[in-house]
Amino acid sequence: MIKSPYDKYRQSSVQTSSPSQLVVMLYDGAIRFARTGIEGLKQNDYEATSLNLGKAQTIISELMSTLDNSVEISKGLYSMYEYTNYLLVQANIQKQPDKAEEAIGYLTDLRETWIQASKIAVSQSESAHG
Repeated sequence: MIKSPYDKYRQSSVQTSSPSQLVVMLYDGAIRFARTGIEGLKQNDYEATSLNLGKAQTIISELMSTLDNSVEISKGLYSMYEYTNYLLVQANIQKQPDKAEEAIGYLTDLRETWIQASKIAVSQSESAHG
């Protein structure tokens, strides 16, 4: 059951997004949760830290599960996601925001790469059909 207008908007945006937009949304969510986890560390709110870093890890696990292992780049991405997940676990266990910051850096770079790749794919598709 959808309660707020924001939830309705979010559900609608997920339902009408392209696969590449959905991946960017996953990156956005992981980055947002990791940042919220860092804020929890700064405030010594370890429950919020654990909850939010856990949500970021769940999103990364989802990204890992969607990789097409028949494509060579997927192996590198899988390793990158695995390491990013490891950093978030370590940030949570060791209460070290710098490890979460490093994870955010990787997620941000991957997000930007994904955006650029999807733009290239769209322009190639348009020129092939145009």
